[in-house]
Amino acid sequence: MKRRDLLGAAALLPFGTALLPAPAIARKGECPGTGDLGLIIERATGSVLIVNTSHQEILGRIEGLGDLSHASVVFSRDEKYAYVFGRDGGLSRIDMQGRLMDRRIIQGGNSIGGAISDDGQLIAVSNYKPGGVKVFDSATLQTIAEIPATWEGGQSKTVGLVDAPGRRFIFSLYDAGEIWMADFSDGDSPDIVKIGKAGRLPYDGLIARNGRIYIAGLFGEDGMALVDLWQDPLKVRRILDGYGRGEKKLPIYKMPHLEGWTEADGMFFFPAVGHHEVLVMDGRTWELVGRIPVHGQPVFVMARPDGRYIWVNFAHPDNDTVQVIDTMTRKVVKTFKPGRAVLHMEFTPRGEQVWLSVRDANRIDIYDTHSMERVKSLPAKSPSGIFFTARAHRIGL
Repeated sequence: MKRRDLLGAAALLPFGTALLPAPAIARKGECPGTGDLGLIIERATGSVLIVNTSHQEILGRIEGLGDLSHASVVFSRDEKYAYVFGRDGGLSRIDMQGRLMDRRIIQGGNSIGGAISDDGQLIAVSNYKPGGVKVFDSATLQTIAEIPATWEGGQSKTVGLVDAPGRRFIFSLYDAGEIWMADFSDGDSPDIVKIGKAGRLPYDGLIARNGRIYIAGLFGEDGMALVDLWQDPLKVRRILDGYGRGEKKLPIYKMPHLEGWTEADGMFFFPAVGHHEVLVMDGRTWELVGRIPVHGQPVFVMARPDGRYIWVNFAHPDNDTVQVIDTMTRKVVKTFKPGRAVLHMEFTPRGEQVWLSVRDANRIDIYDTHSMERVKSLPAKSPSGIFFTARAHRIGL
């Protein structure tokens, strides 16, 4: 920019304002923008860490969140608030910049995750006990709606709860083997759509990044259930039936998480239940097109944001290992052992780093995703879930 252009621009600024270059990243000690932040679950102590992902540092610890043994997190649209869903039915709201818990309620006896509506106004919680889904105002945590998951066998556990476009939530009924939708598009009294039968014991669900396809994994049988949300009327389609046919299913020590599914190069990559494989499914035909042998039973199968590489962690007794798959060759290109109980992984927004929780070593490891080398470690108390605020802008997270 020429000097006269700078002078002209300065003349348009309020009196006393100087033209100064803005720092690309907040300096250490300054209050970071919310896009720099993340939250890490310390499952054994009922606490969470607030971290800065640009400087790879811990900013503070918040305690008193109850049972976090299967905790998950969603973020408000402005990234200011994190909503933490505890296993004890606790719903806690964390002020990420203030580094404090400003609201907490006990909404059920045993919950298994939640979601935030696309307009940011509703928080939905999926419950094992008493079952069903509860929906709250995101600003006050006041109850908006209670959705009992009643079927012929009583009250069903609900799983695989995700947000869908149009102020809707979609979820699966574990005991009933069904997929339902709660539609809040006309206000706070939802229209409940019982879409159809999924199969035996759906255990988790995912939604594609464009919000069109919902897929439920099945614990009771080899296969998955798919709903195309662009269809009218909505219906359930079975896919990957019998993918383990002819193979002996292994004992399952930890259920895989479909939140960690991957869509890359037009293909979907899933953890196989009870097998040492990552399944590859064509995203156009929904046919199984490949199987990738891996070290153990996969738990999370997560792609770097550009989709080129997939990072996989494993259930006990192989949970000390992480493998990296090249999506072009569909082969494992890297195997390493960070330590016992690698429970979760999270990529920074543009994927230059991945953070791993190594529970039994009480630390978080940070890896460069290009060199695949560890660059830093941070202390944490029995860490599990890692959640960065960029999730606020992704459907289903």
